[in-house]
Amino acid sequence: METNHDVVIIGGGLAGLTAGIHLSKAKLSVMIIEKSFYPRHKVCGEYISNEILSYLEWLDIDISELHPAKIDTFQLTTLSGNNINAKLPLGGFGISRHTLDHFLCKKALSNGCKVLSEQVTGVSFNDEVFTIMTSEAVFSTKVVLGAYGKRSNVDLVLGRAFVKHKSPWLAVKAHYKGNFHNNIVALHNFSGGYCGVSKVENDILNICYLADYTTFKKHKNIEDYQRQVLYKNKHLKNIFENSTMVFDKPLTISQICFDEKTIVENHILMIGDTAGLIHPLCGNGMAMAIHSAKIASELVVNFNKGIITSRKELEKKYIKEWNRNFGKRMHTGKLLAKALQRPAISRVLFSFIFLWPRLLDIIIRRTHGKPIQISN
Repeated sequence: METNHDVVIIGGGLAGLTAGIHLSKAKLSVMIIEKSFYPRHKVCGEYISNEILSYLEWLDIDISELHPAKIDTFQLTTLSGNNINAKLPLGGFGISRHTLDHFLCKKALSNGCKVLSEQVTGVSFNDEVFTIMTSEAVFSTKVVLGAYGKRSNVDLVLGRAFVKHKSPWLAVKAHYKGNFHNNIVALHNFSGGYCGVSKVENDILNICYLADYTTFKKHKNIEDYQRQVLYKNKHLKNIFENSTMVFDKPLTISQICFDEKTIVENHILMIGDTAGLIHPLCGNGMAMAIHSAKIASELVVNFNKGIITSRKELEKKYIKEWNRNFGKRMHTGKLLAKALQRPAISRVLFSFIFLWPRLLDIIIRRTHGKPIQISN
């Protein structure tokens, strides 16, 4: 059993790697356990709001090295063919998870983090110490961060409530070569779902859509589903017909759950999608994952220093900060999702947006954060 890590992070995605970099910058010893190897693609919209740039700079992460696409405009289209554009107040950038996660992993390793490619099989907490089991080893630590994504066997191990319910959503993602505006992140509505389109590095086009499984399963395969359903939005039809897929085949992930999750489970601080998944309509999950890593890391540093004197105080502060920063965004996302799942309400909402474009600006502002403030 290894006992020489101040923090163990379960999951090495955006939130987990960012937290590892932050905590190692503060001279804590960190173990990141990630079941996959880098580099790897992930099902993701791959757009990040510039609200996190100051924090990345503080972590000595220079995103410009990756040559991301610079994005300043949001586009919304409807099944009926209408479209509307709105300026993103802070702007953002497009970067693939394949490139970004690998880049962050190398930064975490250079900071002194250990990264272990294994599957976590068990987690327990007794006498103020966590025991983490993998297929090959057992670790103990006083702090664990959960950063393992949308859904995992770890959720089953912890008995989290949301995994007991089936989710109707699945997501499909692939990279393409094709003509598309470099500065636009678009969200295209189709019957039973939404499709995000934007450029990432190397002039690659990322297309990622969320689909209702009940509608999806009526079709023979992904290509048939896209032609029969997505192509009814003329904007999506044009994009697909004038693009060539780079992947051998699309990536898929099922059981995507937007139900409320517990922010702290069995004394584990959950970050990123593990703590809560914001609806793609809000388009800002990647920035939220990075921001949540900052919130948790700052509190863990203070806990390690004795400034936060008890685990109860640590957990209470984290829940408060999570809700303060993300509560309204998550609530707005849920309201939008419920509205757009009902065709009649959806038509009324889109009518209001096109009659009063200012409404789209309000939605963007309610689902995006302000630039992250660095306190030290």
